[in-house]
Amino acid sequence: MGGRSVERIQENTQKTVEQHASDPNGLILGVDGGNTKTVAVVATTQGQILGAGRAGRSDIYNTPTEEDALQEIARAVEQALAVGGAVPADLAAGAFSMAGADWPEDIDLLRRGMTRFGFGRTVVIINDAIGALRAGTPDGLGVAITCGTGIAIGARNSDGRQWYSGNWAIATGGLELGQQALVAVYEAHLGLGPQTTLTTGILNFFDADSAENVLHYCTARNTDRHWLHQARLAPILLEEAANGDAVANAIVNAAGARNARVAAMAARSVGLEDEPFRLVLSGGVLRHPSQLLHKAICRNIRAEMPRAVVCSGGPEPVIGAVMAARDALGFAPDEQVQARLERESPGGWLFAT
Repeated sequence: MGGRSVERIQENTQKTVEQHASDPNGLILGVDGGNTKTVAVVATTQGQILGAGRAGRSDIYNTPTEEDALQEIARAVEQALAVGGAVPADLAAGAFSMAGADWPEDIDLLRRGMTRFGFGRTVVIINDAIGALRAGTPDGLGVAITCGTGIAIGARNSDGRQWYSGNWAIATGGLELGQQALVAVYEAHLGLGPQTTLTTGILNFFDADSAENVLHYCTARNTDRHWLHQARLAPILLEEAANGDAVANAIVNAAGARNARVAAMAARSVGLEDEPFRLVLSGGVLRHPSQLLHKAICRNIRAEMPRAVVCSGGPEPVIGAVMAARDALGFAPDEQVQARLERESPGGWLFAT
């Protein structure tokens, strides 16, 4: 991925904004919002990135209030507009790929909020699984698994029919991996399960001297025990699995099998099972250096759906949101535009977790 600093993005953008201010196409906005961060990118319809911004958690299910989630989105967008020297009125379309955009009322709430902020004369709200799919394919068709703090699995066919996991608690993301690692440590401590090197890794993470002290931290009253801490245990699980721990490996392999089954079900739900389709794999957990979960998913999906073509290492999901905004203006999919967005995408400062 390209890596441009804020300063480099700012170079010559004012001239570009002025050139496009009177353009009937206007500028486009893409936002990817989740439980760790919210990322916004403002671009031209030809794929030049003018500005980018970042804020905190914006999943409406996991913020203190719905308005808190909307304000985090606004904060990221306002940063991106400021860097690009643009204002909301310059935005012809805004597309928001959001964790928590699960039910019709969720989508309506987010659309009303973004319309209130003026973040696009056309506003598009999609589930983050569909945004990741659009990022990893030239046309937004196929199946996507995005595994980070949470897990999002979605599929879309050429007729526009789509399915996404949303609130179906049927797949395994970073949070679930962390929870399973904790249970394995508790079971080992109580003699209910085999000993595991996960114990050392998790005790070090919590700076604790026993599994019981970890349990106390995670369950006692008046402690900061937010579930996001458990998602941060996923890298420990993957590291211990890579080091040969049998318990950790069993958890990772089971997660790979489960996620592949859900992806195959998603493909069948939109009628893709009898044709080749792209399977997009993205998210921080799948980028872990061990590649163990990635390999487990691939192994299982190929056994069930051998015509799936695995696509990994693609752009960040926010690029899919930008392309969805462009789609909403009636532009045909354009791989060159998408490649330019990926090439000009900012570096790790924007996407670090």
